[in-house]
Amino acid sequence: MSEYKPVRPNAIGGQALIEGVMMRGREKIAIAVRKPDGEIEMKVENVSPLEKIKIAKLPIIRGVVSLLASMIVGLRALTYSAEFYIEDDGTEEKGKFETWLYEKFGKRADDILLGFSIVFALIFAMLLFGVLPTLIVSFMKRFIETGWILSAIEGAVKIGVFIIYIAVISKMPDIKRVFEYHGAEHKTIHCYESGEEVTVENARKFTTLHPRCGTSFIFFVLIISILLFTFISWDSVLMRVLIKVLLFPVVAGLSYEVIKIAGRSSHPIVRAISVPGLMMQKLTTKEPDDKQLEVAIAAFLCVLKEEGLDASQVQKEQADKEPTDSEKTVEAI
Repeated sequence: MSEYKPVRPNAIGGQALIEGVMMRGREKIAIAVRKPDGEIEMKVENVSPLEKIKIAKLPIIRGVVSLLASMIVGLRALTYSAEFYIEDDGTEEKGKFETWLYEKFGKRADDILLGFSIVFALIFAMLLFGVLPTLIVSFMKRFIETGWILSAIEGAVKIGVFIIYIAVISKMPDIKRVFEYHGAEHKTIHCYESGEEVTVENARKFTTLHPRCGTSFIFFVLIISILLFTFISWDSVLMRVLIKVLLFPVVAGLSYEVIKIAGRSSHPIVRAISVPGLMMQKLTTKEPDDKQLEVAIAAFLCVLKEEGLDASQVQKEQADKEPTDSEKTVEAI
C-alpha cells in the first residue's frame, strides 16, 4: 500500500447517489445528478444544523452527531437523485399511513418519513450486524466457556455478515452503478488532494480507495466494537445485546476520531490500521467511466465555490503553484 500524503488536505467528503454524487464541505453541500436526458442537474444546500451545536464539536460526541447528520443529508440526497429516475404516470397512490401523514402534517410529513427511514436503517443495521452475530455465537456457549474466544468468533461472524451483505447487493445493476459513482467521488477527491488540476483526464489515473471513506468508517466501527464488547459478559445474551445497543454511540464516536486521524496522517501505524478498511472498499467502489467522473467533478468544484473558493482560481492554483515544504508535510501521530 503506497504512502498517503495529500498535498492539499481537505475536509470535503462525498456520497454516491443514483446516477449522481453529493460532495459535502464544512458549510455547504453540492449534489450533482446526471438526468436521463444527459444533462447534469446541480443542487446546493446547507449542512445539517445539528453540526452547528457547540456540543457537537466535542470529541466522541461529534462522531455521533456527524453520523446522524450524514444519514439525514445522505437519505435526502439519495431520494432527490432517485426522483429523476422514477417513472410517474400519475396513477401511483400513497399508502393509507403516508396519506394520513400528509393530511395531518403537510410538508412536515417528508421529515417524519425521513425520520422513520433513519430509525428503520439503524434498527436493521443493529439486528444484522449486532444481534444476529451474538445469537449465532450464543449457541456455542455450551462448547466454549472463555469469553474472549466467544467475542472473537462473534467479531469474525460480524465481519463475515458485512462482507456477504456487500457482495450480494453489489451484484444488483443499480447498486453496481452507485459503486461506480463512489469510485468517481474518491478519484476526484484524490485528484484535488494531489495538487493537480481537477479534470477527468487527471482524476482518471487515481485509485478508487480513500482512507476517509464511509466504508472504512464502518470497518472501524466493527473492529472497535469487537474490542470493546470483549469486556461484556456472555452470562446473559439479552443483557449483552442491550449493553451493545447502549454502547453504540460510544463506538461510533471512537470510530469517527480514528478515521479523522487516518484521513490526514501518513504514520506507519495509522497506515497499517487503515489497510483492512481500504481493502473493504474494493467491494464498495468500482472503476467509473468519464461521464461519471464529470458528475463527481461538477459536485466537487461546486462545493469548493460555495465554500468561498472560486473554482477557476482553485484550478489555476493547482496548475501553477508548486507546493511548499509545509504543504507537503502531513501530520503524524
